[in-house]
Amino acid sequence: MIKFTIITCTFNAAPVLQRTLDSVLSQKYADVEHLILDGLSKDNTVPMALAYKERSDKSGNDHEVVVISEKDGGLYDAMNKGVRHATGDYIVFLNAGDTFPNEDTLETIASSIGDGEKLPGVLYGDTDIVDMDHHFLRHRRLSPPKRLTWRSFKRGMLVCHQAFYARTDLAKETLYNNVDYRFSADVDWCIRIMKLCAKRHLTLRNVNAVIVDYLDGGMTNKNHKASLKERFHVMAKHYGFVQTVFLHLYFVLRSVVKR
Repeated sequence: MIKFTIITCTFNAAPVLQRTLDSVLSQKYADVEHLILDGLSKDNTVPMALAYKERSDKSGNDHEVVVISEKDGGLYDAMNKGVRHATGDYIVFLNAGDTFPNEDTLETIASSIGDGEKLPGVLYGDTDIVDMDHHFLRHRRLSPPKRLTWRSFKRGMLVCHQAFYARTDLAKETLYNNVDYRFSADVDWCIRIMKLCAKRHLTLRNVNAVIVDYLDGGMTNKNHKASLKERFHVMAKHYGFVQTVFLHLYFVLRSVVKR
């Protein structure tokens, strides 16, 4: 049985955190480590997380919950802290507000790996967008390809960060190395993970299922222009400046045609 480490980074996340905690608690899959990394929230986030840890410990579900609240250097610094603490075979970042589609989601992901098979470098799947009441709004506009490579992200971030499960040993080698990014370090991180997989001839496995419900209106959506600017710099670093310019011109033309 493989072990999953779920990392949730929080700061004053009380309005949306409970839905995420309930979702993890409801997972039937037993071998789960849930790391909650808080940046000294001033609202009810930490008491909520500690109450959840108590509920989980008493539930007998064999989940291990760790709550850490201390000063950090921002979101991606907290994510690095989570990676360093992780003890599972795979890690995934589940933001406050985001949830698993059902209580069997982790079982579905784990079952994509055959008995005795060498662990793929990445497990990935589809994403649905939901509202605060868990109502389905739409499928994510960008969908994962059947065969994913590090070059796939030339066309945009085809796999949502919360639907991207990286092998923990690879993640520990590939920390978020530019914590100055506010919105797009996750794109850079995913590309570097996939490059490392290519170098080591590790497969990237499509789970062929929706594996996360993303809460509509997340931080990147609320800061769309700044996120796009950062993402341009990330893509230029990996794919070259000229090619990135032409790709973005194509994106603009495509959006105009669709209108």
